[in-house]
Amino acid sequence: MIAVTGAASGVGRLLVERLRAAAGSGGVARVVGIDAAPADGDGSAPFPQGGGVEWCAADIRDPLVASRLAGVDVLVHTEAERSADASHRERRAAAVRAAQTLLTAAAAARVSRVVLVTSTMVYGAAPDNPVPLSEDAEVAVEGGVGLVGDFAEVEDLARKARRAHPGLSVTVVRPAPLVGPDLDTVLTRHFAAPRLISVKGTEQRWQFCHVDDLASALELVAVRGVDGKEGALAVGCDGSLGQEDAEEIAGLRRFEVPANLAFGATQRLHRAGITPASAGELKFLVYPCVVDCTALREAGWRPSYTNAEALQALLEARGGKHALVGRTLGRKEATITAASAAGAAVAAIGTAAAVRHLRKRRRG
Repeated sequence: MIAVTGAASGVGRLLVERLRAAAGSGGVARVVGIDAAPADGDGSAPFPQGGGVEWCAADIRDPLVASRLAGVDVLVHTEAERSADASHRERRAAAVRAAQTLLTAAAAARVSRVVLVTSTMVYGAAPDNPVPLSEDAEVAVEGGVGLVGDFAEVEDLARKARRAHPGLSVTVVRPAPLVGPDLDTVLTRHFAAPRLISVKGTEQRWQFCHVDDLASALELVAVRGVDGKEGALAVGCDGSLGQEDAEEIAGLRRFEVPANLAFGATQRLHRAGITPASAGELKFLVYPCVVDCTALREAGWRPSYTNAEALQALLEARGGKHALVGRTLGRKEATITAASAAGAAVAAIGTAAAVRHLRKRRRG
């Protein structure tokens, strides 16, 4: 029996649907979909009951969730807040609490295997990163603000769980930056900008992971496992996409700034609460972090999207929206910014946002 958290939406729902199609065959006897509340909002399950699927409403941060795992062989934890506007502190606390609770509950319920979803962001983005990185490369990030710090803490919990619970197998699946419907992240907002920020002297290489491909990879890991592999698995499109190719597909031009200006300005705006993107998160938009998904490929998995197709899907999902440095813009503001020179654009958006922020505080 396989249990999936975050089953009401996103990757969790896609995975449940794939497992439901395989229920009763291929090693999947029954599927349990776990989420705090139904996605449909009327108290009903987000997918049809029966056919090998059981809907379970439960808070994954409550230790009582252990009672929901009786008879479960594999637990796949897909629930994760990736929104650009989520509170950093609340998101971190929720992510850590959920991982801690589920790992402890799984061990108590004698679940054989837990699969956690994090990100290739844990490898770190740097101008001198080899392209591609080996998926066995050391994790380069420890703590820090933003999503990357969240994922680093979850992976630290996975390492501790392997030592504390020898009978529990814990696999971490690290997708490249996700694209797909209803995703609103720093990445999607980057490609909704009037221009693409670029650091002088560095050529970016892009690797994406479509949510459909992540769901298919998780299905393989949950049902079959990957022989001889316990630890971390990278998942994403094959190869990488050059900056010029990304610009051509997006129909955007870059503006180049020195690294100290890009990161310094972004960090000041982030500290002022004007933009959700931190300087650490900006690194993943201007420096390469491309990973070779060797283990999954050798296990027979193949992505259905190329990087170019995944980027096109991202652009279609972001249609009509505008942003800069992770911050959503209004139409007028985006028009002014697009007409500005590189340095003036960053200064204009930062100044305009700061003025509005201060005005709102004074009115309050």
